[in-house]
Amino acid sequence: MKLKFSERLGLFKPKTTIPKEQIPEDLRNTLWSVICDETFGKLSNNAPYGSGLSDLAEFFRVLWRDFFKKPIDNLNIVDRRIYSEDSYSFIRKWFFDAKWYEVYEYLEFCADVFGEDFVRVCNPYLERELSGFRFVGLSLLEIDSTEEVNEIEKALNSGIKYRPVIIHIESSLKLLTDKRKPDYRNSIKESISAVESLCNIIIGNENTTLGQALKILDKQKPIPKSLKSGFSAIYGYTSENGGIRHGLLDDDITPELEEARFMLIACSAFVNYLIIRNK
Repeated sequence: MKLKFSERLGLFKPKTTIPKEQIPEDLRNTLWSVICDETFGKLSNNAPYGSGLSDLAEFFRVLWRDFFKKPIDNLNIVDRRIYSEDSYSFIRKWFFDAKWYEVYEYLEFCADVFGEDFVRVCNPYLERELSGFRFVGLSLLEIDSTEEVNEIEKALNSGIKYRPVIIHIESSLKLLTDKRKPDYRNSIKESISAVESLCNIIIGNENTTLGQALKILDKQKPIPKSLKSGFSAIYGYTSENGGIRHGLLDDDITPELEEARFMLIACSAFVNYLIIRNK
């Protein structure tokens, strides 16, 4: 990102990020502008005769029913073809009054509706305004570096052959990034299951455990000893008695965000390594 003139002169120290619990005015305004351009602005407010709701009115119905969860008959739609300005004003007021995590939840909802095109436009603005979050797939992830995001994105785009692996990575990401009720334990399970699933695909045996699969892969094409030992240790952490892949015990240590983030990034990187290695 280009430094401002005053920052280049050393008059002000450039910021590198903002606290995740904050959405300054510049960031909120920018995100609202992106939403207006990429959602409301790209949907038609007119519908052919007899076709029911316009695209824009249908989007407002989806927002009302699935995001705000308000009674659908409270939504003001004129002649079933155009939305009411009252509805738009409600959403705009809500957005600028919303808590920081509600704004990000709204962004994720728009990403679910509009897909990768919305994400592609949104991410550069999140970066420009120094948000601590980026879209990875259709979920917002708290980021420490671009390299970490790239590893997860690469795993998510590994191809139809590895669809079971992608499903596990997607599940891990969603469980990790749930703003209201994150599930770090099951996120870790999904991350390690992605690696296990990939190994099973490579060796052609879906009933092999990760530990067994790593030994087979190592015989076929030796894995660097330190890398193999490191990942075996990670697998051991998830599989030991009372561990992540077993039932909760009274004296279990509950995984935190840091452990779940590490596992998602590490497992994504290992998935990418194994795919390239076995091409």
